[in-house]
Amino acid sequence: MAYNAPMAEIVLVLLGLLLVGVLGLLAAILTPALLAEGGFWTLAAGLLLGLPTGVWYHVLLYRILAARMTLPVRWWASPSDLHRHLDRDDLRRIRPWYLLGGIGFLLCLGGGLAAGAGLLLSGP
Repeated sequence: MAYNAPMAEIVLVLLGLLLVGVLGLLAAILTPALLAEGGFWTLAAGLLLGLPTGVWYHVLLYRILAARMTLPVRWWASPSDLHRHLDRDDLRRIRPWYLLGGIGFLLCLGGGLAAGAGLLLSGP
């Protein structure tokens, strides 16, 4: 199937218009209290997902790498730098936990921002 530039541009414009419409609808529906509550629930979901999976990722990474090498003192502060020492099977073993921990982190970040915005918009 050949690339059709005008069709792709039309789809992008329609998606942009849809996004603007959805954001406008959300701005009309979401009150500051609802935004804050949704943010807190999203933050809680992120913590429930991210904390256990993040801890398990670090445990697995430590178990795999400690058998092969001496780990740096603060290896846990930037563990993704150590992925270069893993082979394909090891990466396949830790990748789901790495991704789930990252998703939990993003939920925490988004939920915290939404909760903070809701609280700031609610006024004194």
